[in-house]
Amino acid sequence: MSKAISIFDTTLRDGTQGEGISLSADDKLKIAKKLDQLGVHYIEGGNPGSNSKDIEFFKRVQELRLSAKITAFGSTRRKDSQAEHDANLNRILESGVKATTLVGKSWDFHVHTALQTSLEENLAMIYDSIAYLKRHGLEVMFDAEHFFDGYKNNPEYALAVMRKAEEAGADWLVMCDTNGGTMPHEVHDIVSVLAGTVTTSRLGIHTHNDCELAVANSLSAVRAGAEQIQGTMNGYGERCGNANLCSIIPNLQLKLGYEVLEPDRLKQLTNTARYISEIANVYMPVNQPYVGTAAFAHKGGIHVSAILRDSRTYEHIAPETVGNRQRVLVSELAGQSNILSKAQELGIPFDPENENTRAVISKIKDLEHQGYQFEGADASLELLLREANGDLKELFVFESFKMLVEKSAGKPVISEAFVKLNIDGNSIYTAAEGNGPVNALDNALRKALITYYPGLQEIHLSDYKVRVLDDKDATASKVRVLIESKDYGNSWSTVGVSGNVIEASWEALVDSLRYALIGQTKREDYTEIPTAAHGLVNH
Repeated sequence: MSKAISIFDTTLRDGTQGEGISLSADDKLKIAKKLDQLGVHYIEGGNPGSNSKDIEFFKRVQELRLSAKITAFGSTRRKDSQAEHDANLNRILESGVKATTLVGKSWDFHVHTALQTSLEENLAMIYDSIAYLKRHGLEVMFDAEHFFDGYKNNPEYALAVMRKAEEAGADWLVMCDTNGGTMPHEVHDIVSVLAGTVTTSRLGIHTHNDCELAVANSLSAVRAGAEQIQGTMNGYGERCGNANLCSIIPNLQLKLGYEVLEPDRLKQLTNTARYISEIANVYMPVNQPYVGTAAFAHKGGIHVSAILRDSRTYEHIAPETVGNRQRVLVSELAGQSNILSKAQELGIPFDPENENTRAVISKIKDLEHQGYQFEGADASLELLLREANGDLKELFVFESFKMLVEKSAGKPVISEAFVKLNIDGNSIYTAAEGNGPVNALDNALRKALITYYPGLQEIHLSDYKVRVLDDKDATASKVRVLIESKDYGNSWSTVGVSGNVIEASWEALVDSLRYALIGQTKREDYTEIPTAAHGLVNH
C-alpha cells in the first residue's frame, strides 16, 4: 500500500506575503472553501492576532464546517517570559482552531542575531510554547525556521531544537528552507539524518523557491521521510514564492505513487488553481506545469500529427487527470494536422484533400504574417474555419462607424460612437457613449444588434489587451487587440489587427459577438433568438 502524504496549504498566510497579493476576509473564505473541495488536509488561515482581516476570517470560517483542518499561525513565546502570559499564544487559543503552526529558530546565527538571546533560552521558548498549546488540546506543527541553514552551520544545535520540540509534544516537526538556497541532495541527506533521530513526531517540509528548487526540494524531503508538505497554490509567496502545490500534488501522486488526493479531487486541480488566480488577481503563467493553459498545448505540425494517433507521444499524462485539456494551437507553424485536429475538436468536417483545407492553412499563415495571433484567440479561429467550410451566414452588413472623443478643460473625456449596420435589409443607425472609445463602440454595436439578437444582453467584455507589433513607427505602429468575453459560464477570445487601435478593436468586438451567437444557437438557457440569428449556422 502506498504511503499517504499530508498537504498543508498556506496560500492564505505565506502566499499573501507575495508582492501584489492582498486578500480580503471574503476572499480568504472563498479560497478556503475551494481548497477544501480540492481535498487538502490543512488550511493555514493566517495569524489570528496580526490584523483585522485574519481575526474576521477565524471568526467566520467556523461557520463553513470544512473538512480540512483550519490552522492558525504564531511564533514561540517571547524571550524571558512565560507561555501562559504570551498574547500571541493566547490569541491562537481564542481563535477556536484545533491545529496550529508555531515557528521557532533553529539556526544559532538567528538566535544570537535576531532574537538576541542564548541558545538555551531559545530551546526553553520552543518547549514552553509547544507544551502550553498541547495542554489545551491543539495539534501542533513546529516550523523550524532556517532549519537547513542552521544544520549546515551547527548540526548539533539544529537537531537539539527538533528534539526539544518533540519532547514538548509537537505532532509535526517541519523543516523550513526559509531562504530557499538549499540544493535537493542536501535536503535529502539532512532530512534522512533527522528521520533517523526522531521517535514520536512526524516530519514535514516547507520550502521557498529562490533557486527554482522548491518543488524538487519538497519531493526530495518526502523520499527521505517527510510525510507533510507545506506550500501554496500557484507558488505564491514572498520573494520568489513558496513550493507550488499545483506541481507537487500531481508529481507525488502520479509520478511517485504516493496517496495524496482522491482521483476525483485531483481532477479539480486546474480549476482550483485558476479560481485562486482570479480571486488573487495575479496573472497565471500559461506554461505553468499541469494547470497552465499551455501545459498540454501543441503547435508543431509533427507533434500534432503524432498526438492525433496517440496523445502519449507528446504528453506525459492525460490532461484530464488534473482537470486540464489538450489544445492544438494554430499559427504560422501550423500544418495540415493542426487544422484537422482543431476542426475535429469543433465538430467541423474537413477533408485533408479538400481545397478549402489548404486555403485555410494558407490564409492563417498570411494573417499571422500580418500580425494576427490565433493561439490566444480560439473564437476568431473557429469563425475562420466555419466560414471556410461554409457554415456561417452573414449576420449583418457593416456600413460605417464614427468616433467622437471630446476633452474640455476641467472636465472628463467624453467618448461617443456612431454605428451604421444593415440587418435583414434594414438600415440600423445607433449612437452610444462609453468609458473610452472602445467601450463606446461596444455599446453602440450592441445597441444596434440587441433587438435582433436579445441573447447578447448576457455577454460582457472581461479583458482587453493591446500589443504594439512593431515600434519603429512609434504612435503609427500596427497593433494587435485581444478581447476576452464571457457569458453565464463560458469565455472566449478574439483578435483584431490594424494600424489603428480603434479598427483593431472593432474587428475583435465583431468577432466576439458573432461567436457568441454561434453558442446561443446551441444552448437552451438563452432568450430565443429571432429567425435572423437562427440562420447563422447551417448544421
